[in-house]
Amino acid sequence: MIKVALIGAGKMGISHLSILGAHPDVNVVGVCDKSELVTNFLTKVSGYNCFSDYIEMIEKVNPDAVFVAIPTKTHYEVISFLLKNNIHVFAEKPFTLLANQSSELANIAQKKGLINQVGYHNKFIGTFNELKKIVDHRLIGNIYHFVGEAYGPVITRKRTGNWRAKPEEGGGCLLDYASHVIDLINYILSPIVKVHSAHLPSIFSDKVEDAVYAMVEVVAGIKGQLSVNWSDDAYRKMTTSLTISGTKGKVIADTTELKVYFKDNPNFEMYTKGWNILPISLLQQSVDFYLRGEEYSTQIDYFVNSVKTKKAGIINSFASAAETDYAISMIRNKSLN
Repeated sequence: MIKVALIGAGKMGISHLSILGAHPDVNVVGVCDKSELVTNFLTKVSGYNCFSDYIEMIEKVNPDAVFVAIPTKTHYEVISFLLKNNIHVFAEKPFTLLANQSSELANIAQKKGLINQVGYHNKFIGTFNELKKIVDHRLIGNIYHFVGEAYGPVITRKRTGNWRAKPEEGGGCLLDYASHVIDLINYILSPIVKVHSAHLPSIFSDKVEDAVYAMVEVVAGIKGQLSVNWSDDAYRKMTTSLTISGTKGKVIADTTELKVYFKDNPNFEMYTKGWNILPISLLQQSVDFYLRGEEYSTQIDYFVNSVKTKKAGIINSFASAAETDYAISMIRNKSLN
């Protein structure tokens, strides 16, 4: 059994805690949150060892691994402490507010041989993994363009009272919605290395952007578009998609299905000439514990297995999250020029 502790019992923290509590290879030894209401409730209904101070928790329960689900502005300080104490870390996204801090933490974890992962859960969705396989096998030929999109109704009226409206606390569409799309582009194609143009309009917010529109270029030299808007109430909930065009076809993937068009027979697995449509039900890995989506349990299974085997996973490492944070900083800087 791996001894695991949680720092931050908010929305994502509680989700992680539910999955961890049901995991056969995990023993939840501590939960830390600054809210006494939360910790009192958890102590009463779950029996978990609860704390208000994460340093005290680490000293008393001595976990093998810690899940960090607190505001991004606090990640650097907390994760630095955990790595210093040789603890494996799973951190929620985005990794940090500054790309150089992300790289520093990635280097420390690598040098110490500690398991590290960031919660970009889209990499554990079957449609996007199938998209990556199609790209890696060059089934649609030479890729010449891509479009990464995400839309949803997060901010649909004037609002100033919570963290989403405060840039110093990690608010804004770029760090929240767009980071998911940027990370997918980095994973499926290659890391973004140049931003040709960027527009970050505020629609309802005063101090942060509500949309992200950018022309970017990846390592392979392919240019594409980023179109993200969290103030779009034409959508009931967040929708994320990636469209990639190549000389031999085109593929469109979102969280519900994958559509791929081949100009000729690709002679690969179940695919044929013309349009092929695969629902998520045919592509998603099954899990023992379902909450919100299989991808949330799958990413935790991946992390726990990495800790058990002492073999760092290559998916969602601190290093890859740092690349995403660098792309975020390039987009931000380009929008200011």
